[in-house]
Amino acid sequence: MPDRILIWGAGAIGGTAGAFLKHAGNDVTFVDREPDHVAAIRDPARGLRISGPVADLQVVASAFTPDTLRGSWDHIYLAVKAQDTEAAARALLPHVSDGGYVVSLQNGLCEGLIASVVGERRVMGAFINYGADWHGPGEILYGNRGAVVLGELDGAITPRLQALHATIRDGFEPDAIITDSIQSYLWGKLGYLTLLFAQALGQLGIADCLERPELLPLWRALAGEVGAVATALGVSQRGFNGFDPAAFAPGATEQQARRSVADMVAFNRPNAKTHSGIWRDLAVRKRRTEVDMQIRPIADIGAQHGVDCPKVRKLTRMIHEIEDGVRTMTDDNLLELMR
Repeated sequence: MPDRILIWGAGAIGGTAGAFLKHAGNDVTFVDREPDHVAAIRDPARGLRISGPVADLQVVASAFTPDTLRGSWDHIYLAVKAQDTEAAARALLPHVSDGGYVVSLQNGLCEGLIASVVGERRVMGAFINYGADWHGPGEILYGNRGAVVLGELDGAITPRLQALHATIRDGFEPDAIITDSIQSYLWGKLGYLTLLFAQALGQLGIADCLERPELLPLWRALAGEVGAVATALGVSQRGFNGFDPAAFAPGATEQQARRSVADMVAFNRPNAKTHSGIWRDLAVRKRRTEVDMQIRPIADIGAQHGVDCPKVRKLTRMIHEIEDGVRTMTDDNLLELMR
């Protein structure tokens, strides 16, 4: 039986997954705070179009702004920017059915924040690495497939997790998997995210930036700091799409790190999405990034466990300087960060 799904946040990530799930026959409703985007999705003459090398499809669906939504859902996929998580969780709370759940299609450590609002039993975890960009009302570029991992917060393999996996696998990402340790993937992604935030300091795309040989010490330092914090927490990071956390751990060789960087370059090089969403926030959309929800907490948690993260702290400051208009986006910024 098709699922009845509410996508809260119909931007690049939520819009892409939701469009595929709708195309597969599920009953999908979108919520977004951009009225023009909502109008486009529900307009029979326009709809929501997903374009790019992965697929080209168009769907028309029910869509609302948060203040106009009515009803409750068993399956809610949350895909807003990390800094909007708490507000979104409070807004969607009346729409979660008694037996329903919220699954976070977000980067960072958002699950705990969502659970503090809706209750832990109503939250499921997810890790995503597919690439998409919102280009305007009703228009999303789906640049590349990437890892999708689903898991309960307590590691249990439950019937609802298996059902969610079947829905995602059959309707959106055929290689999606289930895990008994979603935190290990979320902390793995945090390591990779430090590299993407560093890329956003300059102008080169992801593959070209990672491939700069002089920056290898920076990649080792950033990913190494995240790994040290994860170790202090007792979390074992898991890799994906070329990123191997073990290659940046204490005792790992330069050759191991170089090999992982080469694998990340190989994964990113063919993608139509050449730059990170962080870079687009700064260079194209001229808005605040998710740095305070995704990168700053690494240093804060590290400090609580006696782990110093000087590169992560400096990266956070540099991103804020670009947001505040006091630093120009230039590739030399990465050399400064490395020093």
